[in-house]
Amino acid sequence: MENIFPRKQVIGFALSIILTLIAVSVYFLHVSFPVVMTSLLVTAFIQAVLQLVVFMHAGETKDKGAIFTNIYYALIIALVTVFGTILCMVWGYL
Repeated sequence: MENIFPRKQVIGFALSIILTLIAVSVYFLHVSFPVVMTSLLVTAFIQAVLQLVVFMHAGETKDKGAIFTNIYYALIIALVTVFGTILCMVWGYL
């Protein structure tokens, strides 16, 4: 039975639902803005890692080093783009 039942995917799905419920409950509890943003960012990051590992099978191939290198590179590009945009928009640097 263990060979045909996708236990890892079911646990990942349950954790995704729990993280989503945490994010929604924080939104509806009317707590302070920093608490809401911190908890939303933390739950979103955990859920993204969970999706990559469990459902996209990021660590199950021979070249998982290349896959994780590409993910790190994409994360760096995204952070540079976001913080560069904030730098230009808020402080007016061109």
